[in-house]
Amino acid sequence: MRGFETVREALQALRANKLRSALTLLGIVIGVFAVIAAVTAVDVIDLYFKSSIQGLGASTFSVERYDYAGGDGPERYHPPLTHNQVQRLKGRTGGGLTISVSERFDAGTKAQSARQETNPNITLYGTDEAFLGNFGYEMRAGRPLAAQDLEKGRPVALLGSKVAETLFPATSPLGKDVRVGRVRLQVVGVLEEKAGLFRDPNTRVYAPITHLFAAYGSGGRSMDDVRVRAASATQLAAAEDAVRSNLRVIRQVEPGAPSTFNIESSDFLRSTFAQFTSTLTTGGALVGLISLLAAGVGIMNIMLVSVTERTREIGIRKAVGAKWRNILWQFLLEAIILCQIGGLLGIVLGGLGGNVAALYWDIRPSFPWMWAAVAVGGVTLLAVIFGGYPAYKAARLDPIESLRYE
Repeated sequence: MRGFETVREALQALRANKLRSALTLLGIVIGVFAVIAAVTAVDVIDLYFKSSIQGLGASTFSVERYDYAGGDGPERYHPPLTHNQVQRLKGRTGGGLTISVSERFDAGTKAQSARQETNPNITLYGTDEAFLGNFGYEMRAGRPLAAQDLEKGRPVALLGSKVAETLFPATSPLGKDVRVGRVRLQVVGVLEEKAGLFRDPNTRVYAPITHLFAAYGSGGRSMDDVRVRAASATQLAAAEDAVRSNLRVIRQVEPGAPSTFNIESSDFLRSTFAQFTSTLTTGGALVGLISLLAAGVGIMNIMLVSVTERTREIGIRKAVGAKWRNILWQFLLEAIILCQIGGLLGIVLGGLGGNVAALYWDIRPSFPWMWAAVAVGGVTLLAVIFGGYPAYKAARLDPIESLRYE
């Protein structure tokens, strides 16, 4: 019963000074909010990134014409990586590797059916029969592109999920004609919805690259993306070596000279992004820690003022038999309650604020339970550290001097 009475007295003391308590709460809430919001947002971004590259698989890597870490700037561009070079690479590597290309032919254009049209946010890509497995797509309806479609340059298309829903809201798009940019295509398949990190992959239309070459011209185009898939993850290193050696020959790179292309695996992307998210988490935690330290100083100042204002009350309590540890515990409990309320508010608001990213990208929300527990423990420690001295000072006041205090 004594413990309950102490808690009740602490709450009454906090209610008696509403403005002072609210200002102290604000500092704690801001500090905890900064930590939880930053960690939650980073966790959501990390989930989104993982879902966007999970289809690439551990046995897949990309061949790019540029090098992020080379040259005088952040990127070094090399000569175009052409479709002809990719075809020669397929011939030299044999059937052990699956190689596919994706090239952007028209961006920011409309897709039109007989009755509907999309916003001008559609991108037309040319690709081949290995597209699905190499680029991590799945079919929702219809069939994928076939080798015959590429050989004969057929005017067929795979629609992204959003394109199909907009053009054919009430009917099946299979067998229907659509117009995208310069070409009219017959829909043979609809792709399953897919997460994307920077561009929305569901607003794309894919057609045989040979047909788009005929409509737009090849003109030494550099392939937007060349994706290579090994038979298994254990063969990835050997596959990279085979592609590197064969492509150096195809691109006529002199022995000992640096390669005029770059190979990037999905594991490299994952590790790079993991470092990025770790840096963001650390930065958010440091900002929150600084805010909490400032809030701790505020708690100490307010508690010291409270001790001064309640000097006579402390003297009366000691005069009627209260021991020094009772006074110490009451003032310390006030600081702990104040910090816990602020901490819980900061956790709730931080969780909601951090999940704005999840709402924007339409993925499942996340909540950092471990960091929430750390925040609860942290604000408790904050109360003990910064509220301990004022509580000790109150407990050690001389009762006679306290009763004389005006």
